[in-house]
Amino acid sequence: QVELVESGGGSVQAGGPLRLSCAAAAYTHSRYCMGWFRQAPGKEREGDASIDSAGSTSYADSVKGRFTISRDNAKNTLYLQMNSLKPEDTAMYYCAANPYRWYACDAYNSWGRGTQVTVSS
Repeated sequence: QVELVESGGGSVQAGGPLRLSCAAAAYTHSRYCMGWFRQAPGKEREGDASIDSAGSTSYADSVKGRFTISRDNAKNTLYLQMNSLKPEDTAMYYCAANPYRWYACDAYNSWGRGTQVTVSS
């Protein structure tokens, strides 16, 4: 389990940018699978993006070309740069990690409490 704390959420107008941050408390190492998820009211939690220990990234079709996931290993911080935001992007965004997995990031066991993103039209 890794302690994760998200920040950077807020209210923005459609088309605007927003950058989310996730501070990870790493006790042994910081390079492992991490990702960003969203959950809107009445909907299932969905994965938006992931990044593995080598920096390889993966994106959901709905955000590809608009969102960019990255990490700063020196700061143990994960980022999600969101551009061209749409009202349908409105959701609670969660940071996730799996310190036991470095590649093929398809499962997570650590979750932050989330940060709200609201996009108005």
